[in-house]
Amino acid sequence: MSIENHRFPCDTCGSDMRFAPEQGLLICDHCGNEEQIAATRPTLPPIRELDFKDAIEARLPEIEIETTRVTQCPNCGAEVELGADTHATECPFCATPVVTDTGEHRHIKPRAVLPFAQTETQARDAMNTWLGRLWFAPNGLREYARKGRKMQGIYVPYWTFDADTKSAYRGERGTVYYETQTVVRDGKRQTVQVQKVRWRAVSGRVARFFDDVLVLASRSLPKRFTDALQPWDLSALMPYTPEFLAGFRAEGYQVELAEGYDEARAYMDRSIERDVRFDIGGDRQRVHGIETAVSDVTFKHILLPVWLAAYKYNGKTYRFVVNGQSGQVQGERPYSAIKITIAVILIAIVAGLVGFVYAQQG
Repeated sequence: MSIENHRFPCDTCGSDMRFAPEQGLLICDHCGNEEQIAATRPTLPPIRELDFKDAIEARLPEIEIETTRVTQCPNCGAEVELGADTHATECPFCATPVVTDTGEHRHIKPRAVLPFAQTETQARDAMNTWLGRLWFAPNGLREYARKGRKMQGIYVPYWTFDADTKSAYRGERGTVYYETQTVVRDGKRQTVQVQKVRWRAVSGRVARFFDDVLVLASRSLPKRFTDALQPWDLSALMPYTPEFLAGFRAEGYQVELAEGYDEARAYMDRSIERDVRFDIGGDRQRVHGIETAVSDVTFKHILLPVWLAAYKYNGKTYRFVVNGQSGQVQGERPYSAIKITIAVILIAIVAGLVGFVYAQQG
């Protein structure tokens, strides 16, 4: 994994331009010059998928591959790309100082990018609102987050997989019925209805085409955070061009393509089993075996937008992530021991008062 910085000098004054989510343009904050990004023009070709088998067998065209130089964070393992003249920086994922230990990383280029739609101000407001709902969060952390440094805008890597599947299954269909039985309860004979299931062997076939099965290709953030940022509107994906990354960072993938496909297949298998149970029908289903033929597997390496804040407070690092498209927030939930103690005392007092009132009322 690497973190890349992309710089685009202004044609007018030479200052760095940045991608502005609110306008969808490259903007120079120094002179106000604006430039349209070619990839946003309406006459664009569709985003092309790549053949999975060709990639696994290392037969992708060289134009689809790039090499970057990286250094690894000693705390969280993230690999941060540094410029030739940079000897130290801070890891955007855990706020740990990183010293250069450069190596090369060869990887598949991104095919598509989902541009940022949320500005840093909007992301910070969403994070502060989320923190405000956490009553047990330390006040000091809330204040530090509100007054803290800038949030990092990072494009996080994902794989998407398409596949055509055809599955043959064997199982049983259960039909619920009831039998009348006589039982003795409390010394009395009673008639009751007892549920039974009648099973019948079945077999059949189901087919499903999977489109854009999404798999996180990063290990720098807890998967529970990024999963909770869903859903993503992938219909808004744009063909990859580095201009979208101007003023932001892009993380390279740590989860290799084959491992990503294994995760995608597990998702497909769960969906296929649901299809099989629906096809079996009845009141109950037993699935004894599913044999799936998978064909026409293609993939894309894509980048999705995340605003990230990593704060060190009382010796601990707290991370918060904001979906750069929708504004959905997730993060580590810090707890204040003082607030929890106060809450426990208040609950005990209220419980004591309620008990006292009931005792007085007899």
